[in-house]
Amino acid sequence: MKLGILSRSLKCYSTRRLREAAEQRGHKVKVLNTLKFAIDLRRGHPDLFFRRRQLTEYDAVIPRIGASITYYGTAVVRQFEQMNVFCANSSVGIVNSRDKLRSLQVLSRHQIGMPQTTFVRDKRDVLPAIERVGGAPVVIKLLEGTQGIGVLLAETIKSAEAIVELLQSQNQNVLIQKFVAESRGKDIRAFVVGDQVVAAMRRVAQGQEFRSNVHRGGLTESVELSEEYTTTALRAAQIMGLRVAGVDMLEAKDGPQIMEVNSSPGLEGIERCTQLDVAGAIIDHVASHVDFPEIDLRQRLSVSRGYGVTEINIPEKSDFIGKTIESAGFEEQNINVLTLHRGTSVIPNPKRSREIEANDRLLCFGNLEILRKIVPKKVRRKRRPSVMDLPELPVAREVSDDAEESSE
Repeated sequence: MKLGILSRSLKCYSTRRLREAAEQRGHKVKVLNTLKFAIDLRRGHPDLFFRRRQLTEYDAVIPRIGASITYYGTAVVRQFEQMNVFCANSSVGIVNSRDKLRSLQVLSRHQIGMPQTTFVRDKRDVLPAIERVGGAPVVIKLLEGTQGIGVLLAETIKSAEAIVELLQSQNQNVLIQKFVAESRGKDIRAFVVGDQVVAAMRRVAQGQEFRSNVHRGGLTESVELSEEYTTTALRAAQIMGLRVAGVDMLEAKDGPQIMEVNSSPGLEGIERCTQLDVAGAIIDHVASHVDFPEIDLRQRLSVSRGYGVTEINIPEKSDFIGKTIESAGFEEQNINVLTLHRGTSVIPNPKRSREIEANDRLLCFGNLEILRKIVPKKVRRKRRPSVMDLPELPVAREVSDDAEESSE
């Protein structure tokens, strides 16, 4: 296998270890500075030039894209994808995970634990937002901070308001997040490669520091994850579109809470803590998948006019409930059920005899006109009552039954 490592630093521990692991396994490997590429675009022939020379053919690349070059770095990865070169992490996955707000937005539609989070711009919305996440203390995060930089703990509502106002005055976008008290000063880093958690460690902050990052002086200890934590880490990486990821989780009373999914996790801390060959696991995974380049389904399906993929949500009152996939008539209408999502479980290529239950979600491929007829109408969620919803009533006047009905 001819492998490229997209990295700006030959001396970086992670880059060195990946190169060593690849060479030990007999692969040809070269470290390619991500900023030294030129992207050439012409009809039917996407191409890359490296240091002003046309890039030779590579079987796979491992992106190590730093936060400061996310835009250009993901453009280079995207070009490799168009050239049918296997990428350990997709450009979409890197973009999704790099922005804390975006990553939580993507995760929030799935049944996966996360601290309650809110994002506001108007300073008048700050106090209600803090109250919605449970009040002080709260965690305030910059959207694109790394290694614990830009993560602050506000002990009081007044200090939280002041911090948010200060950061916003500097044109910084911030998240306000619930503080999980029972996990103060510690978290879990699970290292995901493919469909396995190959290593895991607990990071513990020292002294008065509440951030447990190794770069902030946190200590580490190797841990064996329970099935719940392992499944959560794998699902988070999969939802983000990442094959290689560092998934950071808080140990909350009600189970694992996803804090962040890192697309370029460092190897030094996890390897020294666990004494495991994490770099080797990454190389082995890439080598076993070089014949399976990333496919953008949206691009491929657009060629087949009238066909596409959609998700069918099964409401509690549905004619599909109690029927099997076969008896529901999907195959008769040339609809393929690709996956079945049930609670926190994902069942790929479900059997025809699988019975459909309420709140299942079926990912289906077929004719879009037929799919539109099958998809049930959306049921509007009931909003929580708000002060803004209450009618203005005259002072000292009795409210009639009619007035009460009109306010509902």
